[in-house]
Amino acid sequence: LDADEGPFFQTHRYDRYREVTDQWLTRGKAYHCYCSKEELAELREQQMNAGERVRYDGRCRDRQAPRDGVSPVVRFKNPLDGEVVVIDEVRGRVVFENAQLDDLIIARSDGTPTYNFTVIVDDFDMEITHVIRGDDHLNNTPRQMNMIAALGADVPVYAHLPMILGKDGAKLSKRHGAVDIRDYSQQGYLPEAMLNYLVRLGWSHGDQEIFSIEEMTSLFDIVDINQSASAFNPEKLLWLNQQHIIAAPSERLGKDLVPFLVAEGLNPDDGPLPADVADAFRERAETLVDMARSARYCYQDFDEIDSNSAKKHLRPVILEPLTAAREQLASLAEWTREAIAKTIEVVAAQFEINMGKLGQPIRVAVTGGPVSPPIDVTVCLVGRARTLRRMDQAIELIKKRASIG
Repeated sequence: LDADEGPFFQTHRYDRYREVTDQWLTRGKAYHCYCSKEELAELREQQMNAGERVRYDGRCRDRQAPRDGVSPVVRFKNPLDGEVVVIDEVRGRVVFENAQLDDLIIARSDGTPTYNFTVIVDDFDMEITHVIRGDDHLNNTPRQMNMIAALGADVPVYAHLPMILGKDGAKLSKRHGAVDIRDYSQQGYLPEAMLNYLVRLGWSHGDQEIFSIEEMTSLFDIVDINQSASAFNPEKLLWLNQQHIIAAPSERLGKDLVPFLVAEGLNPDDGPLPADVADAFRERAETLVDMARSARYCYQDFDEIDSNSAKKHLRPVILEPLTAAREQLASLAEWTREAIAKTIEVVAAQFEINMGKLGQPIRVAVTGGPVSPPIDVTVCLVGRARTLRRMDQAIELIKKRASIG
């Protein structure tokens, strides 16, 4: 669904909830309950000791006189007999006996409405046709259906989805890692990757693993969902995220990258276009956090070159080719990938070494480490001024080490 209205806040709708509560009280569909917490605790203990189902016994259901000094709650008057039949798109036909259901509180003693009540009023007012939620809400459904009947509304289509479990088979919780969708957003996961992962939990379309939002919309059918719970697999989600990063449009991915660059203390305006960075790093990044961290040298100078990389690649034997490459790069009329690649190729041929023998020292000089996108892409992204300055520093480092040696 593409939201075209809202958002709506239940705190802004208290007058509407109070209106329905008053209507039900007037029509005998709800009643005031004056039971104290102590009375309810005693009732609960008695029922548990007797091995009975714990539920409110309706002792205030037909009470007429208020209790002095007590602010009552309001309870919905649930039918005492008959059954509620839930036709669920995933679970099929599920039957509940009204005798097993108690009279839910719909308004607390301070007047604030409760969840099971507000959702059915909201769904009625907003003409909700389908209610799709976790199967831990299935037991709420018969109570809500009875309240829907009290409203005179049509029952929506219900679909109760299987729970998502941790690897240990327990219900997914904070101890399994991030569980709030905002956590994954802050960790650099794309929305379409999360949607792709979630839609594949308990549903499939042949052997296809990667789906665009358009494909999910056209292919998904809720009646095809399995009833069994699925285990959450962070590694699979990470893999899917990388696939969606690879497939995402450059401009959009660059726009998504900007806040992650800022979070790393980088200035997106002091370096290459984020869209170009996204293009260069998408094949190597599992998340946008990875991408922003990997691209740090494109926006910010490093304090020192990785010592192992310097020892291996910035040796006296490469001093002359590296110096020649620096001079040739400085003289380029246009700072493009093609021109940079041609320059490195020409200098390597001039000194009768392969491209890698020259490209890797340039990479270490320009990025401070041994890993980056292709050397022509890397040098182009870093820019002329930063590249030449860093190559000068690398050349001086080689000279210094040679003199010491």
